[in-house]
Amino acid sequence: MICQECQTRPATLHFTKVINGEKTEVHICEQCSQEKGYNSFFSSQNSNFSFHNLLAGLLNMDQPIVGKKANSVSQQEQIQCLNCHMTYQQFTKAGRFGCAHCYEAFQEHLQPILRRLHSGNTTHYGKIPRRVGGNLHLRKELDELRRKMQHHIQAEEFEEAAEARDRIRAIEKQLSEHRKEE
Repeated sequence: MICQECQTRPATLHFTKVINGEKTEVHICEQCSQEKGYNSFFSSQNSNFSFHNLLAGLLNMDQPIVGKKANSVSQQEQIQCLNCHMTYQQFTKAGRFGCAHCYEAFQEHLQPILRRLHSGNTTHYGKIPRRVGGNLHLRKELDELRRKMQHHIQAEEFEEAAEARDRIRAIEKQLSEHRKEE
C-alpha cells in the first residue's frame, strides 16, 4: 500500500480515526506521519512508552507503569514457577509463560486480569463443532449437572437436586443409546 500523502513511499503506519461517529482510515509513511504530527504520541518526550509497557501494565494493575523504581521488589516479583523458575516479574516483561506450570504458579494474579478481559468469566468453555464433538457436549453438560447436584445437596435444596438427578439420568440414557449405535 502506498502512502496517501506523498503517493511515493510505502505506507508503514495505519491509523483509524473516528470523529463524530465517522470512521476514516489513514495509511501513511513514517516521514509523512512525522510531518503531519501523527508521531507526536511516540515522540522523544514519551520515549519511555512502548506497546510492550502498555500490555505489561495489564499484568501490573496495582503498580504504575511509568515511574516504577527499578530496585523495588514486590511480592508479585518474588512468586516463581517451581518447574521453569520463571518469576512473575519475568512473565510480565516477556508477556508469555515459560512452561505450562506457570498458569498454576501465577493463577492468583491472573484471575483478576482474566475477569477484566473476559467480562467476568475465568473459565474457557470453547466451541466444539457438533460434527466433530460427538457426545462431548452431553458429557460437559453431565459434568456441570453433577456439580450443581452436589451443590444443591450441600445446601439442602433437595428438590433442585432431584431435578438435576433426573436430567443426569436422561443424559446418561442418551449417551448409552449413542454408544449402542456406534
